[in-house]
This record gives sequence, C-alpha cells and structure tokens, in this order.
Amino acid sequence: MTDAKKIEETSHTTSLGTIRIANEVVAVIAGLAATEIDGIAGMSGGIAGGIAEMLGRRNLARGVKVDVGEQEAAVDLFIVVEYGVRIQDLALKAQEGVKQAIESMTGLAVIEVNVHVQGVSFTEGPEEQRVK
Repeated sequence: MTDAKKIEETSHTTSLGTIRIANEVVAVIAGLAATEIDGIAGMSGGIAGGIAEMLGRRNLARGVKVDVGEQEAAVDLFIVVEYGVRIQDLALKAQEGVKQAIESMTGLAVIEVNVHVQGVSFTEGPEEQRVK
C-alpha cells in the first residue's frame, strides 16, 4: 500500500450506472453548512490541528470529520463559537443545518451530528474599536 491518501467513497448503483460521492465532498457540504450559521466564528482543526487554528472558507472540510457508509453518514464538527452566544442553541442549529444540507444534497441519511466546541472567539465590536 502506498503513502498516498486514500479517498473513500460512497457509491449508489442505478440503472444507468454508479454514482460515487467521496467522503471529502460530504465533509465540504457539512463545513459550508456549519460556517453559514450565525454565532460560529470558525472551524477548528480538531484535536490534531490544535484549538488555536482558525480556518477560513478556503478549506471547508477542515474541522469536519465524516464517517460515511453506504446509506448513512455520521459527522463530527469542531467549531469555535463567538463570545456571547448560547452554545446549546447554536449547537442545535448546527446539527439541524448540517443534517439537512447533507441529506438534501447527497441522499444519505445522517444518523448523528456531534458538535465539539473547541474555543470561544473574543472579537472587538465597532464601539471598542472607536474608543482606542
């Protein structure tokens, strides 16, 4: 076996042929859905990437771990939240948004979306910036 990264895929066979969805595609869908939710400051690289690593929209699969089977998927999101948001409500919105996005775009049944809050972002608002 080579050192090259193996891209796992989900495949569906139809009368016209086979449809393959790479795990990376499911991770990007989940990452995009998560970053669109107000209150999520960014995605964390997870435990391996470190808490301080904040990532922009360039790599949407970062901070997302997916386990895709033939008909279903499980997702782990590693997020950094904005200071002042109610984390429980934010996590529920993230779970629902990611589940809906994956199911509507891929047809996979999402059995779980685990949200791991890795940190809190303290950004200055416009009033604090003007005072300086």
